[in-house]
Order: sequence, then structure tokens, then C-alpha cells
Amino acid sequence: MSHNEPVSVRILDREYTVGVEAAERDSLNAAARMLDAKMREIRGSNRMAAVDRVAVLAALNLAHELQQVRDEQAAQQQRFQAALNELNQRLDIAIDNAR
Repeated sequence: MSHNEPVSVRILDREYTVGVEAAERDSLNAAARMLDAKMREIRGSNRMAAVDRVAVLAALNLAHELQQVRDEQAAQQQRFQAALNELNQRLDIAIDNAR
């Protein structure tokens, strides 16, 4: 049974409380630090930048980075599958030749 506990995180000088399972607490804190850093980077020295705009741009940047990782992972998976297929073919040939 999952049991969520409240965790407070600070993002761009605002505190948010989120319910999370104990095992995911460290991951949530790391994600909050990453988001805070990205938002601060986007906001830069312009303290008057609208927080909602900064949040959307940070989310877009992080989503783009995630998509790039997924694309690379898919490409690696295809390369891995192709290598496995080639090895299977070689094994089939070797087995057939041994008979």
C-alpha cells in the first residue's frame, strides 16, 4: 500500500508542498533543484520576469532535453537490436555448419 507524505520544496523562492512516497523523496528533491536551477537560469538577472513565463520556458527546455534523451535511447535500442539480430544470424549459420 502506498503512503504519501508531504514534502516541501522551494522553487524560485516559493515553497510548494507535494505528496510523495518515502522512496521517491530524494528523486523529487533532485527534480525540484533541477527545476529551480533551470528557472533561475532562464530568469537571469531580470527579477521582473513573469513567473508563469519563466515556468513555461523552463518546462519546455526540460521537456526538450527529455525528448532528446528518449530519441537517443531509441536509436541505441535500434543499434542494439540490429547487433543482436546479426549475432543470431551468425549463430544460426555456425550451428547449421556444425551439423
